[in-house]
Amino acid sequence: MAEFELNQPNFYLNRELSALAFNARVLEQACEPKTPLLERLRFLLICDSNLDEFFEIRVAGLKQQIALSSSKSTLDGRSPEEALKAVSQAAHDLVAKKYAIFNNELLPALKKEKINLLEAKAWNAKQADWTKNYFLTQVLPVLSPIALDLAHPFPRIVNKSLNFIVELEGEDAFGRTSGLAIVHAPRSLPRVIAFPEETNTFVLLSTIISYYAEELFPGMTVHGCYQFRITRNSELFVDEDKTDDLLSALKTQLLARSYGNAVRLEIADNCPDHLVNNLCKKTGLSAQDTYLCPGPVNLSRLFGMLKLIQRPDLHYPVFSPKIPEVIKKYPSVFDCLKETDVLLHLPYQSFNPVVDFVHQAAHDPNVLAIKITLYRTEKNSLIVEALLAAARSGKEVTAIVELRARFDEEENIALANRLQDAGVIIAYGVVGYKTHAKMILVIRREQQELKRYVHLSTGNYHALTATQYTDFGLLTCNPDITEDVHLVFQELTGMGQVATLKCMLYAPFTFHSTFLHLINKVIEYKKAGHEAKIIFKLNALTEVQIIQALYRASQAGVEIQLLIRGICCLRPGMHGVSENIHVHSIIGRFLEHHRIYYFEMGKDSVVYLSSADLMERNCFYRVETAFPILNPELRERVKEEGLFTLLEDNTQSWELSADGSYQLAHHKKAEKAICAQELLLNKFSA
Repeated sequence: MAEFELNQPNFYLNRELSALAFNARVLEQACEPKTPLLERLRFLLICDSNLDEFFEIRVAGLKQQIALSSSKSTLDGRSPEEALKAVSQAAHDLVAKKYAIFNNELLPALKKEKINLLEAKAWNAKQADWTKNYFLTQVLPVLSPIALDLAHPFPRIVNKSLNFIVELEGEDAFGRTSGLAIVHAPRSLPRVIAFPEETNTFVLLSTIISYYAEELFPGMTVHGCYQFRITRNSELFVDEDKTDDLLSALKTQLLARSYGNAVRLEIADNCPDHLVNNLCKKTGLSAQDTYLCPGPVNLSRLFGMLKLIQRPDLHYPVFSPKIPEVIKKYPSVFDCLKETDVLLHLPYQSFNPVVDFVHQAAHDPNVLAIKITLYRTEKNSLIVEALLAAARSGKEVTAIVELRARFDEEENIALANRLQDAGVIIAYGVVGYKTHAKMILVIRREQQELKRYVHLSTGNYHALTATQYTDFGLLTCNPDITEDVHLVFQELTGMGQVATLKCMLYAPFTFHSTFLHLINKVIEYKKAGHEAKIIFKLNALTEVQIIQALYRASQAGVEIQLLIRGICCLRPGMHGVSENIHVHSIIGRFLEHHRIYYFEMGKDSVVYLSSADLMERNCFYRVETAFPILNPELRERVKEEGLFTLLEDNTQSWELSADGSYQLAHHKKAEKAICAQELLLNKFSA
């Protein structure tokens, strides 16, 4: 097949529909009876939370294209209007399934375990007395109901806030008879409330407000009180070419984010049509944008309930990730790295060696400088505390803080200010390019010479996600790698021409072109009669040139295995185009997060690890790195633990079909059930 023919729209899957398909796979975990009950609930809440971001960014983007009368079609050839219609249908189906699972499976199962989320009709007399007192003393004083009339127009509703539309009858003290009011539930009020002196028995704030709404309108008759929520466009728009202060510009945009254009209305399913229509009119939304909810309009608020339930038997078994034995043999991380590189596989192994690396550097009198990229990190980060200590002790500490990390902008602004106050040199990366690479560089004086040590990672410097996401990290003092990291930091904080790196790849410069070159090299090996294989493990694959290169490799007979957790625009299994490509998606206890690029050419193989997916933004609009695993023993570990074990999974692995649907692998067809994550847990727990 000629290369130009690969541009046909039917060769590609829709990005937004693929994202919804990923969330559908997450939701399926809530149905799995072998999964602990509270973990099933957690999967459902993750799906709910993911949908929020999907509407805030992806649906908002489609709506903006329509508003601008954009003629740009999606990769699969749909107009923005066609794409939005298809997305709406798929999203409505997913939301309906989400509530069906919650109401019909999870709530009854929780009740069997004596975990109760009570509606008002289920309260006994004692609970009713307590909730009324709670409403009158803790809730009512904080609420500010707004009657809708000429003096009180429809209020500005904050993005994703909990609100109620109340239908009233009667005349108030001023003779007003508008009949409608809006009640906003301040975010200072807890959404999930535990009944005192009762074990694992809860009530939602929305239930209490709805039940006692008449207390807000003395002398009036309340005919209905219905919870609703509006989701808004949350993409930040900063023209970096027209601002000389990125931090100030972002602060301004963060204030505006709460009031972006409305993209979704969620409302209680028992709300009368005329009130739904009223809200649609006020927000500029249509029936296509409206989601009737037979339950809480924001299920992800139940994460708060998960934290309150004391039932460890209904969670995954606790495990304690271990520190690699090789590190324990030496008095410091630096002593260890002089002898050998260290590969950390999170969360199966501990994140502590990374924390120790920075902590030891901060307190080592021979360390002169520490440099780090910070994209996301947790509150009370031990790594941040070590950086502060290092700066205060007089070391040269440089932090490249990415202010534009989506939904962490505010936290990162505060982080940058805190570090700067302690004397850390702060840079915000490069205008127009998010700094997404994960790197730490330590410069240490040893016998009158300066020696570099680095940590490179596929994931963030975030201790919490290090227990939940699968990631690889490399600790090394390899001179070629450390020199490359030094040059990248020099470019990020200073200026100069593109550095020539010895072994690392560097987006937006060599990352994309090198992978295209390697794919073509694999094709040449296959055509020459040698064994050739490609295995990629990613979060997302959307970049057209890479997809087309993989199609050409498939046409040449190259075996291609893709482990893609989320979005995939490549369509596998097409005769004559992609029949040698297989796409898998593993959804399990841990979020599959590491990115691995494996190229097999005869007896040789190349393995890169990266924080970058194969998306346009990663290839061309972000600062990313990909680092090779040069140590043969560690390279085998990456191949075995990160790729081959996962390809054997037949319990949590989904396979993508040519029509865009996913089928769960069924272990009954195999000799035994294989769960890759459990195998790795057992391996590292032994």
